Amino acid sequence: MCVSLGPRTYEILIGPGLLPKTADIIWRWHVQHAGKPPAQPGALIVTDTNVAKLHADAVRQSLEAAGWSVDVIALPAGEKSKSLDVVNTVYDRLIERQADRRTVIFAVGGGVVGDAAGFVAATYSRGVPFVQVPTTLLADVDSSVGGKVGVNHALAKNMIGAFYQPFGVLIDTSVLATLPDREYKSGLAEVVKYGVILDAEFFAQLEAQTDQLNRRDADTLAAVIARSCRLKADIVEKDEYERTGLRAALNYGHTFAHGFEALCGYGVLLHGEAVSIGMVCASRLAERRGLIDASVTKRQVDLLSALGLPLRLPDGLRITASDMVARMRLDKKAIAGQLRFVLPTRMGHVETMANIPENDVLAVMETVGVV
Repeated sequence: MCVSLGPRTYEILIGPGLLPKTADIIWRWHVQHAGKPPAQPGALIVTDTNVAKLHADAVRQSLEAAGWSVDVIALPAGEKSKSLDVVNTVYDRLIERQADRRTVIFAVGGGVVGDAAGFVAATYSRGVPFVQVPTTLLADVDSSVGGKVGVNHALAKNMIGAFYQPFGVLIDTSVLATLPDREYKSGLAEVVKYGVILDAEFFAQLEAQTDQLNRRDADTLAAVIARSCRLKADIVEKDEYERTGLRAALNYGHTFAHGFEALCGYGVLLHGEAVSIGMVCASRLAERRGLIDASVTKRQVDLLSALGLPLRLPDGLRITASDMVARMRLDKKAIAGQLRFVLPTRMGHVETMANIPENDVLAVMETVGVV
């Protein structure tokens, strides 16, 4: 499938066993984009310490066998690598190797690697090509598609960044077999999100396939990833730079989730875990405001629970309501500190709403363990 953005159009290729074919795929993309193969091809593979040997080596070997000059940099695994300090080490490597605008950056890893490497690609030499090679389910269906790249600020998640589309997205579904169970479940939260915000039939399909998803059935996963990517691509094509408000729908549950992540300490809660709890909050908020009935929230709670995702903050994590409200005022959807929330009005449709009474926000946060 393709994300159709005129001259920035790119392909999302999904299937098993693609990593060893990286060089052939990139060669074809180069010809499609530029009409000719790359001259003196050079690459920097940005990965992390968990993925370097597992999957980045396969990409490196494919490229080197095809004559590419390849360098690899492995960032420390975890959310803390989405920082300007860590990103600066990638700039150092690019300058050391005298990289130019023909150098291709390959982001091989999860969402942290994709966001950080994409930010480097967007800003080094005012833009170099990069390829998303996600190795987690969450990155497959979310961060690898759409061109949002960036790093965290100490006070707010994803506050420093850009819209910068990749050269292409290469999703090798066979690598999901190596994904730790907690990371895999984290990705399922974003899959559930697409059903709530865009596709009621897809949500019902997920409800019917919890057993297949929990045992990582290959055919089910491939279909779920493809549908999630298509749903996100459809929104990106209509609102690439998040100017019309349509793309904001993708942030369902995230106003709460980003606050949870920041206040727990980045990495304590995985992104999908925070999103799961955040979706519960957002749906209960919509319910309190009379936008939906209790059955819409119950279906989400039941599905998230069946997939092994958390519905409230873990015991021992203490987050106060005042700290949460302060963090949420830094959310990118907020205007002049006025909170705005993406809320469901029915299964498969959400709207961005402001002027929500703070008492309602505090009440739903209390149900998930905010004190």
